Amino acid sequence: MLQTRTSLYIKMDVKSAFLNGLLEEEVYVEQPPGFEEKTIGHKVYKFKKALYGLKQEPRAWYDTLSQFLTHNRFTKGFIRGKVDTTLFVFEKGQDCLLVQIYVDDIMFGATNDSLCKKFSKLMQGEFEMSMMGELNFFLGLQIKQCQEGIYISQSKYTKELLKKFGIEEGRTVSTPMATNVKIDKDEKGKSVDESKYRGMIGSLLYLTASRPDILHAVCLCARFQSNPKESHMSAVKRIFRYLKGTIQYGLFYPKNENEGGFKLVGHSDSDYARCRVDKKSTSGTCQMLGNRLVSWFSKKQNSIATSTAEAEYIDMGSCCAKVLWMRQQLRDYDIEETEIPIMCDNTSAIAITQNPVLHSRTKHIDFRYHFIRDHVEWKYITLEYISTSEAVNDIFTKPLCESRFEELKNELGLIKLS
Repeated sequence: MLQTRTSLYIKMDVKSAFLNGLLEEEVYVEQPPGFEEKTIGHKVYKFKKALYGLKQEPRAWYDTLSQFLTHNRFTKGFIRGKVDTTLFVFEKGQDCLLVQIYVDDIMFGATNDSLCKKFSKLMQGEFEMSMMGELNFFLGLQIKQCQEGIYISQSKYTKELLKKFGIEEGRTVSTPMATNVKIDKDEKGKSVDESKYRGMIGSLLYLTASRPDILHAVCLCARFQSNPKESHMSAVKRIFRYLKGTIQYGLFYPKNENEGGFKLVGHSDSDYARCRVDKKSTSGTCQMLGNRLVSWFSKKQNSIATSTAEAEYIDMGSCCAKVLWMRQQLRDYDIEETEIPIMCDNTSAIAITQNPVLHSRTKHIDFRYHFIRDHVEWKYITLEYISTSEAVNDIFTKPLCESRFEELKNELGLIKLS
Protein backbone atom coordinates (compact mmCIF):
# COMPACT_ATOMS: atom_id res chain seq x y z
CA MET A 1 0.00 0.00 0.00
CA LEU A 2 1.31 3.46 -0.91
CA GLN A 3 0.88 4.96 2.53
CA THR A 4 3.32 2.46 4.03
CA ARG A 5 6.08 3.11 1.49
CA THR A 6 6.08 6.77 0.47
CA SER A 7 7.41 9.75 2.41
CA LEU A 8 5.24 12.63 1.25
CA TYR A 9 1.93 13.43 -0.39
CA ILE A 10 1.97 16.55 -2.58
CA LYS A 11 -0.80 18.90 -3.65
CA MET A 12 -1.15 21.01 -6.79
CA ASP A 13 -3.86 23.41 -7.87
CA VAL A 14 -5.07 23.90 -11.46
CA LYS A 15 -5.60 27.55 -12.30
CA SER A 16 -8.97 28.23 -13.96
CA ALA A 17 -9.52 24.48 -14.16
CA PHE A 18 -13.01 24.59 -15.68
CA LEU A 19 -11.81 26.71 -18.60
CA ASN A 20 -9.81 23.70 -19.83
CA GLY A 21 -12.87 21.49 -20.28
CA LEU A 22 -13.84 20.66 -23.87
CA LEU A 23 -17.60 20.60 -24.43
CA GLU A 24 -19.29 17.71 -26.22
CA GLU A 25 -22.71 19.37 -26.28
CA GLU A 26 -23.62 22.41 -28.35
CA VAL A 27 -23.88 25.42 -26.04
CA TYR A 28 -24.58 28.97 -27.19
CA VAL A 29 -24.40 32.33 -25.43
CA GLU A 30 -25.58 35.79 -26.30
CA GLN A 31 -23.00 38.45 -27.01
CA PRO A 32 -21.94 39.82 -23.61
CA PRO A 33 -22.79 43.49 -22.90
CA GLY A 34 -19.97 45.78 -23.94
CA PHE A 35 -18.48 43.22 -26.33
CA GLU A 36 -21.14 43.15 -29.03
CA GLU A 37 -20.09 42.73 -32.66
CA LYS A 38 -22.42 45.13 -34.46
CA THR A 39 -21.35 43.82 -37.86
CA ILE A 40 -22.84 40.38 -37.22
CA GLY A 41 -26.20 41.55 -35.98
CA HIS A 42 -28.03 39.38 -33.44
CA LYS A 43 -25.93 36.25 -33.86
CA VAL A 44 -24.76 34.26 -30.82
CA TYR A 45 -21.47 32.62 -29.88
CA LYS A 46 -20.91 28.86 -29.80
CA PHE A 47 -18.74 27.55 -26.99
CA LYS A 48 -15.72 25.38 -27.74
CA LYS A 49 -14.64 25.10 -24.11
CA ALA A 50 -16.48 25.27 -20.81
CA LEU A 51 -17.06 28.51 -18.97
CA TYR A 52 -17.65 29.04 -15.27
CA GLY A 53 -21.39 28.99 -14.62
CA LEU A 54 -22.25 26.18 -17.04
CA LYS A 55 -23.76 23.05 -15.55
CA GLN A 56 -21.53 20.98 -17.87
CA GLU A 57 -18.29 22.50 -16.58
CA PRO A 58 -17.31 19.95 -13.87
CA ARG A 59 -17.90 16.96 -16.13
CA ALA A 60 -16.13 18.62 -19.08
CA TRP A 61 -13.05 19.36 -16.95
CA TYR A 62 -12.95 15.85 -15.53
CA ASP A 63 -13.32 14.27 -19.00
CA THR A 64 -10.50 16.43 -20.35
CA LEU A 65 -8.17 15.55 -17.49
CA SER A 66 -9.11 11.87 -17.62
CA GLN A 67 -8.46 11.72 -21.37
CA PHE A 68 -5.08 13.38 -20.86
CA LEU A 69 -3.98 10.96 -18.14
CA THR A 70 -5.19 7.73 -19.76
CA HIS A 71 -4.59 8.42 -23.48
CA ASN A 72 -1.58 10.73 -23.63
CA ARG A 73 1.43 8.84 -25.00
CA PHE A 74 3.48 9.87 -21.97
CA THR A 75 0.82 8.92 -19.39
CA LYS A 76 -1.04 6.03 -21.04
CA GLY A 77 0.06 3.79 -18.19
CA PHE A 78 -2.46 5.45 -15.88
CA ILE A 79 -5.41 3.29 -14.87
CA ARG A 80 -8.60 4.94 -13.67
CA GLY A 81 -10.26 3.50 -10.58
CA LYS A 82 -13.29 1.35 -11.30
CA VAL A 83 -15.06 2.30 -8.09
CA ASP A 84 -13.52 5.68 -7.30
CA THR A 85 -13.30 7.23 -10.77
CA THR A 86 -11.38 10.24 -9.44
CA LEU A 87 -8.44 7.95 -8.58
CA PHE A 88 -5.67 7.28 -11.10
CA VAL A 89 -2.93 4.70 -10.56
CA PHE A 90 0.37 4.48 -12.44
CA GLU A 91 2.66 1.49 -11.91
CA LYS A 92 6.25 1.14 -13.07
CA GLY A 93 8.04 -1.99 -11.92
CA GLN A 94 7.84 -2.15 -8.13
CA ASP A 95 6.93 1.55 -7.83
CA CYS A 96 3.53 3.17 -8.13
CA LEU A 97 2.04 6.66 -8.27
CA LEU A 98 -1.42 7.51 -6.93
CA VAL A 99 -3.27 10.59 -8.15
CA GLN A 100 -6.51 11.76 -6.52
CA ILE A 101 -8.62 14.47 -8.17
CA TYR A 102 -10.89 16.80 -6.22
CA VAL A 103 -12.35 19.44 -8.58
CA ASP A 104 -9.31 21.65 -9.31
CA ASP A 105 -7.10 20.20 -6.56
CA ILE A 106 -4.81 17.29 -7.39
CA MET A 107 -3.13 15.25 -4.64
CA PHE A 108 -0.51 12.67 -5.48
CA GLY A 109 2.16 10.54 -3.87
CA ALA A 110 4.54 7.84 -5.03
CA THR A 111 6.92 5.22 -3.75
CA ASN A 112 9.66 6.88 -5.80
CA ASP A 113 10.36 10.62 -5.74
CA SER A 114 11.30 10.61 -9.42
CA LEU A 115 7.73 9.62 -10.35
CA CYS A 116 6.40 12.64 -8.45
CA LYS A 117 8.82 14.97 -10.24
CA LYS A 118 7.95 13.57 -13.67
CA PHE A 119 4.23 13.84 -12.98
CA SER A 120 4.58 17.45 -11.78
CA LYS A 121 6.54 18.39 -14.89
CA LEU A 122 4.04 16.64 -17.14
CA MET A 123 1.03 18.43 -15.62
CA GLN A 124 2.69 21.83 -15.65
CA GLY A 125 3.48 21.34 -19.33
CA GLU A 126 -0.19 20.72 -20.18
CA PHE A 127 -2.08 22.94 -17.70
CA GLU A 128 -1.40 26.14 -15.82
CA MET A 129 -0.62 24.80 -12.37
CA SER A 130 0.31 26.06 -8.92
CA MET A 131 2.51 23.68 -6.95
CA MET A 132 1.35 23.81 -3.33
CA GLY A 133 4.16 21.58 -2.05
CA GLU A 134 3.69 19.05 0.73
CA LEU A 135 0.05 18.28 1.51
CA ASN A 136 -0.58 19.90 4.91
CA PHE A 137 -4.04 21.44 4.60
CA PHE A 138 -7.11 20.23 2.71
CA LEU A 139 -10.80 21.10 3.12
CA GLY A 140 -10.27 22.32 6.66
CA LEU A 141 -8.19 19.28 7.62
CA GLN A 142 -4.66 19.88 8.91
CA ILE A 143 -2.33 17.10 7.76
CA LYS A 144 1.04 16.48 9.38
CA GLN A 145 3.29 13.99 7.60
CA CYS A 146 6.20 12.52 9.52
CA GLN A 147 8.40 9.42 9.46
CA GLU A 148 6.07 7.49 11.79
CA GLY A 149 2.88 8.19 9.85
CA ILE A 150 0.21 10.78 9.07
CA TYR A 151 -1.62 12.88 11.63
CA ILE A 152 -4.95 14.54 10.72
CA SER A 153 -6.61 17.17 12.89
CA GLN A 154 -8.85 20.27 12.81
CA SER A 155 -7.30 22.23 15.66
CA LYS A 156 -7.37 25.53 13.77
CA TYR A 157 -11.04 25.06 12.89
CA THR A 158 -11.80 24.14 16.52
CA LYS A 159 -10.21 27.35 17.80
CA GLU A 160 -12.26 29.37 15.32
CA LEU A 161 -15.47 27.69 16.51
CA LEU A 162 -14.73 28.41 20.17
CA LYS A 163 -14.11 32.05 19.32
CA LYS A 164 -17.17 32.30 17.05
CA PHE A 165 -19.59 31.00 19.68
CA GLY A 166 -17.95 32.74 22.62
CA ILE A 167 -16.77 29.65 24.51
CA GLU A 168 -13.10 30.57 24.81
CA GLU A 169 -13.36 31.14 28.56
CA GLY A 170 -14.62 28.86 31.31
CA ARG A 171 -13.83 25.41 32.57
CA THR A 172 -13.24 22.30 30.49
CA VAL A 173 -14.78 18.84 30.87
CA SER A 174 -13.32 15.37 30.33
CA THR A 175 -16.14 13.90 28.20
CA PRO A 176 -18.49 15.43 25.59
CA MET A 177 -21.59 14.14 27.37
CA ALA A 178 -22.28 13.14 30.97
CA THR A 179 -23.38 9.55 31.56
CA ASN A 180 -26.41 10.59 33.62
CA VAL A 181 -27.83 13.02 31.04
CA LYS A 182 -31.13 12.00 29.41
CA ILE A 183 -32.04 14.23 26.47
CA ASP A 184 -35.64 14.41 25.22
CA LYS A 185 -37.92 17.00 23.61
CA ASP A 186 -38.20 18.97 26.88
CA GLU A 187 -41.50 20.52 25.74
CA LYS A 188 -41.81 22.59 28.93
CA GLY A 189 -38.30 24.01 28.62
CA LYS A 190 -37.40 27.51 27.49
CA SER A 191 -36.76 27.91 23.76
CA VAL A 192 -33.44 29.19 22.42
CA ASP A 193 -32.33 30.81 19.16
CA GLU A 194 -32.87 28.17 16.46
CA SER A 195 -30.43 29.67 13.95
CA LYS A 196 -27.60 29.78 16.50
CA TYR A 197 -28.32 26.23 17.66
CA ARG A 198 -28.35 24.91 14.10
CA GLY A 199 -25.15 26.80 13.33
CA MET A 200 -23.44 25.17 16.28
CA ILE A 201 -24.66 21.70 15.29
CA GLY A 202 -23.61 22.15 11.67
CA SER A 203 -20.15 23.32 12.69
CA LEU A 204 -19.73 20.36 15.03
CA LEU A 205 -20.89 17.86 12.40
CA TYR A 206 -18.11 19.05 10.10
CA LEU A 207 -15.63 18.64 12.96
CA THR A 208 -16.51 14.93 13.29
CA ALA A 209 -14.44 14.34 10.14
CA SER A 210 -11.40 14.08 12.43
CA ARG A 211 -13.02 13.85 15.87
CA PRO A 212 -15.01 10.60 16.14
CA ASP A 213 -15.04 11.03 19.93
CA ILE A 214 -17.77 13.70 19.70
CA LEU A 215 -19.87 11.98 17.01
CA HIS A 216 -22.48 10.38 19.28
CA ALA A 217 -23.03 13.52 21.37
CA VAL A 218 -23.34 15.75 18.28
CA CYS A 219 -25.74 13.39 16.48
CA LEU A 220 -27.90 13.13 19.60
CA CYS A 221 -28.14 16.92 19.94
CA ALA A 222 -28.81 17.26 16.19
CA ARG A 223 -32.18 15.48 16.60
CA PHE A 224 -33.69 18.54 18.31
CA GLN A 225 -32.86 21.28 15.78
CA SER A 226 -36.53 21.95 14.95
CA ASN A 227 -37.37 23.24 18.43
CA PRO A 228 -34.23 23.49 20.62
CA LYS A 229 -34.54 24.19 24.33
CA GLU A 230 -32.11 25.38 26.98
CA SER A 231 -31.38 21.79 28.01
CA HIS A 232 -30.31 21.01 24.45
CA MET A 233 -28.15 24.13 24.28
CA SER A 234 -26.47 23.14 27.55
CA ALA A 235 -25.62 19.74 26.07
CA VAL A 236 -24.10 21.38 22.98
CA LYS A 237 -22.08 23.83 25.07
CA ARG A 238 -20.67 20.91 27.04
CA ILE A 239 -19.33 19.49 23.77
CA PHE A 240 -17.57 22.80 23.13
CA ARG A 241 -16.13 22.81 26.65
CA TYR A 242 -14.79 19.33 26.00
CA LEU A 243 -13.24 20.51 22.73
CA LYS A 244 -11.65 23.45 24.53
CA GLY A 245 -9.56 21.02 26.56
CA THR A 246 -8.74 18.72 23.62
CA ILE A 247 -8.01 21.16 20.78
CA GLN A 248 -4.82 19.45 19.64
CA TYR A 249 -6.34 15.97 19.34
CA GLY A 250 -6.61 14.23 15.97
CA LEU A 251 -6.37 10.88 14.20
CA PHE A 252 -3.01 9.19 13.70
CA TYR A 253 -2.35 6.72 10.88
CA PRO A 254 0.94 4.84 11.39
CA LYS A 255 3.01 3.81 8.37
CA ASN A 256 4.39 0.66 9.93
CA GLU A 257 2.52 -2.37 8.58
CA ASN A 258 3.30 -4.19 11.82
CA GLU A 259 0.97 -1.75 13.60
CA GLY A 260 -2.08 -3.98 13.33
CA GLY A 261 -1.43 -5.12 9.76
CA PHE A 262 -3.71 -4.02 6.94
CA LYS A 263 -6.77 -6.24 7.35
CA LEU A 264 -10.19 -4.66 6.91
CA VAL A 265 -12.34 -5.21 10.01
CA GLY A 266 -15.86 -3.97 10.77
CA HIS A 267 -17.21 -3.28 14.25
CA SER A 268 -20.96 -3.32 14.86
CA ASP A 269 -22.84 -2.29 17.99
CA SER A 270 -26.19 -0.82 18.97
CA ASP A 271 -27.72 0.61 22.12
CA TYR A 272 -31.21 -0.84 22.50
CA ALA A 273 -34.09 1.69 22.82
CA ARG A 274 -31.69 4.54 23.64
CA CYS A 275 -33.92 7.33 22.27
CA ARG A 276 -36.28 8.65 24.98
CA VAL A 277 -38.64 10.19 22.42
CA ASP A 278 -39.59 7.17 20.26
CA LYS A 279 -37.65 4.28 21.87
CA LYS A 280 -35.65 3.60 18.72
CA SER A 281 -32.19 2.09 19.08
CA THR A 282 -28.91 3.82 18.24
CA SER A 283 -26.51 2.19 15.78
CA GLY A 284 -22.80 2.78 15.94
CA THR A 285 -20.36 1.16 13.53
CA CYS A 286 -16.79 1.72 12.45
CA GLN A 287 -14.40 0.13 9.98
CA MET A 288 -10.66 -0.19 10.49
CA LEU A 289 -7.68 -1.16 8.35
CA GLY A 290 -5.55 -2.89 10.92
CA ASN A 291 -5.74 -0.46 13.81
CA ARG A 292 -6.35 2.56 11.57
CA LEU A 293 -9.83 4.04 11.81
CA VAL A 294 -11.07 4.84 8.30
CA SER A 295 -14.87 5.11 8.60
CA TRP A 296 -17.41 5.61 11.38
CA PHE A 297 -21.01 6.65 11.98
CA SER A 298 -23.64 6.93 14.69
CA LYS A 299 -27.32 6.97 13.76
CA LYS A 300 -30.75 6.34 15.18
CA GLN A 301 -32.38 3.34 13.51
CA ASN A 302 -35.36 3.86 11.22
CA SER A 303 -37.66 1.41 12.98
CA ILE A 304 -38.30 0.29 16.53
CA ALA A 305 -36.56 -2.96 17.42
CA THR A 306 -38.41 -5.46 19.63
CA SER A 307 -35.24 -6.91 21.17
CA THR A 308 -31.53 -6.26 21.56
CA ALA A 309 -30.82 -9.08 19.08
CA GLU A 310 -32.98 -7.39 16.44
CA ALA A 311 -31.30 -4.02 17.03
CA GLU A 312 -27.86 -5.61 16.71
CA TYR A 313 -28.92 -7.55 13.60
CA ILE A 314 -30.13 -4.40 11.84
CA ASP A 315 -26.90 -2.64 12.79
CA MET A 316 -24.82 -5.51 11.39
CA GLY A 317 -26.64 -5.12 8.08
CA SER A 318 -25.63 -1.45 7.91
CA CYS A 319 -22.05 -2.32 8.81
CA CYS A 320 -22.01 -5.07 6.17
CA ALA A 321 -23.11 -2.65 3.44
CA LYS A 322 -20.30 -0.25 4.38
CA VAL A 323 -17.72 -3.04 4.50
CA LEU A 324 -18.74 -4.33 1.06
CA TRP A 325 -18.42 -0.82 -0.38
CA MET A 326 -14.93 -0.50 1.11
CA ARG A 327 -14.05 -3.93 -0.24
CA GLN A 328 -14.82 -2.63 -3.72
CA GLN A 329 -12.80 0.53 -3.09
CA LEU A 330 -9.74 -1.46 -2.04
CA ARG A 331 -9.74 -3.26 -5.38
CA ASP A 332 -8.64 0.01 -7.00
CA TYR A 333 -5.51 -0.26 -4.84
CA ASP A 334 -4.99 -3.88 -5.91
CA ILE A 335 -6.04 -5.19 -2.50
CA GLU A 336 -8.47 -8.12 -2.47
CA GLU A 337 -10.30 -8.76 0.80
CA THR A 338 -12.31 -11.92 1.52
CA GLU A 339 -14.00 -13.19 4.66
CA ILE A 340 -13.93 -9.73 6.20
CA PRO A 341 -14.68 -10.06 9.92
CA ILE A 342 -17.48 -8.02 11.48
CA MET A 343 -17.19 -7.95 15.26
CA CYS A 344 -20.40 -8.06 17.30
CA ASP A 345 -21.07 -8.55 21.01
CA ASN A 346 -24.45 -10.27 20.59
CA THR A 347 -24.49 -14.03 19.92
CA SER A 348 -28.23 -14.06 19.16
CA ALA A 349 -27.81 -11.58 16.30
CA ILE A 350 -24.99 -13.71 14.88
CA ALA A 351 -27.21 -16.79 15.10
CA ILE A 352 -29.97 -15.06 13.09
CA THR A 353 -27.61 -14.68 10.12
CA GLN A 354 -26.87 -18.39 10.17
CA ASN A 355 -30.54 -19.44 10.24
CA PRO A 356 -32.20 -19.31 6.79
CA VAL A 357 -35.68 -19.84 8.27
CA LEU A 358 -37.79 -16.77 9.02
CA HIS A 359 -39.39 -17.80 12.29
CA SER A 360 -41.67 -15.74 14.52
CA ARG A 361 -38.82 -13.71 16.00
CA THR A 362 -37.43 -12.53 12.68
CA LYS A 363 -40.18 -12.59 10.03
CA HIS A 364 -41.28 -9.05 10.86
CA ILE A 365 -37.79 -7.63 10.14
CA ASP A 366 -37.61 -5.75 6.84
CA PHE A 367 -36.16 -7.96 4.09
CA ARG A 368 -33.53 -5.39 3.19
CA TYR A 369 -31.70 -6.26 6.42
CA HIS A 370 -31.50 -9.96 5.56
CA PHE A 371 -29.04 -9.49 2.68
CA ILE A 372 -26.23 -9.99 5.20
CA ARG A 373 -27.10 -13.72 5.21
CA ASP A 374 -26.15 -14.07 1.55
CA HIS A 375 -22.78 -12.41 2.05
CA VAL A 376 -22.02 -14.65 5.01
CA GLU A 377 -22.88 -17.68 2.86
CA TRP A 378 -20.73 -16.39 -0.01
CA LYS A 379 -17.89 -15.86 2.50
CA TYR A 380 -17.46 -12.20 1.66
CA ILE A 381 -17.77 -11.50 5.36
CA THR A 382 -17.64 -13.46 8.60
CA LEU A 383 -19.33 -12.63 11.88
CA GLU A 384 -17.25 -12.96 15.01
CA TYR A 385 -18.19 -12.51 18.64
CA ILE A 386 -16.37 -9.94 20.73
CA SER A 387 -16.98 -9.16 24.38
CA THR A 388 -18.59 -5.83 25.22
CA SER A 389 -15.48 -4.77 27.11
CA GLU A 390 -13.44 -5.09 23.89
CA ALA A 391 -15.93 -3.36 21.56
CA VAL A 392 -14.23 -0.19 20.32
CA ASN A 393 -17.42 1.31 18.88
CA ASP A 394 -19.20 1.74 22.23
CA ILE A 395 -18.09 5.35 21.93
CA PHE A 396 -20.56 5.82 19.02
CA THR A 397 -23.67 4.54 20.80
CA LYS A 398 -23.77 5.87 24.38
CA PRO A 399 -22.20 8.32 26.84
CA LEU A 400 -19.27 6.75 28.69
CA CYS A 401 -17.40 7.33 31.93
CA GLU A 402 -14.07 9.13 31.67
CA SER A 403 -11.83 6.06 32.04
CA ARG A 404 -13.68 4.00 29.41
CA PHE A 405 -13.93 7.02 27.11
CA GLU A 406 -10.15 7.65 27.22
CA GLU A 407 -9.47 3.96 26.63
CA LEU A 408 -11.57 3.88 23.47
CA LYS A 409 -10.08 7.13 22.18
CA ASN A 410 -6.65 5.54 22.29
CA GLU A 411 -7.85 2.39 20.56
CA LEU A 412 -9.34 4.45 17.72
CA GLY A 413 -6.01 6.23 17.17
CA LEU A 414 -7.18 9.59 18.52
CA ILE A 415 -4.10 11.19 20.06
CA LYS A 416 -2.70 14.58 20.98
CA LEU A 417 0.04 15.86 18.68
CA SER A 418 3.23 16.37 20.69
